Amino acid sequence: MMSNQKKALTKQYKETPRQMGVYQIRNVVNGKMLIGGSPNIPGIFNRHKFALLAGAHDNKQLQADWQELGQENFSFEVLDELSPTEGADHDYREDLTFLEDMWLEKLEPYGDRGYNVRKKGREEKLRMITDNRRGAE
Repeated sequence: MMSNQKKALTKQYKETPRQMGVYQIRNVVNGKMLIGGSPNIPGIFNRHKFALLAGAHDNKQLQADWQELGQENFSFEVLDELSPTEGADHDYREDLTFLEDMWLEKLEPYGDRGYNVRKKGREEKLRMITDNRRGAE
């Protein structure tokens, strides 16, 4: 009996749409922010918090500020939410990337303003591919 209930709860969990969209982790002391997009915002917040608390976040500057200022000086906020409009199997990655790029362009969280690293443009990506191909010859 218990296993049927567990199966039903597991099925319900898998079918429940996750909150997806663009988020920021904001340093309330200096205003710096990390912008990201995720198909599972609660999950990505947990992942960031876990890594920061463990001292193992891959963004070294964010980790250093977290260590120095403490978690109470950081807020985790949803900037833009993407509502599921397609079927459960629809892939929203392209939509999320577009939304994230819009927020990155609007807020420019680079250098003194934030923790993001500027994404490479189309020409830069093509140049890197060409250079890699030359190196392989």
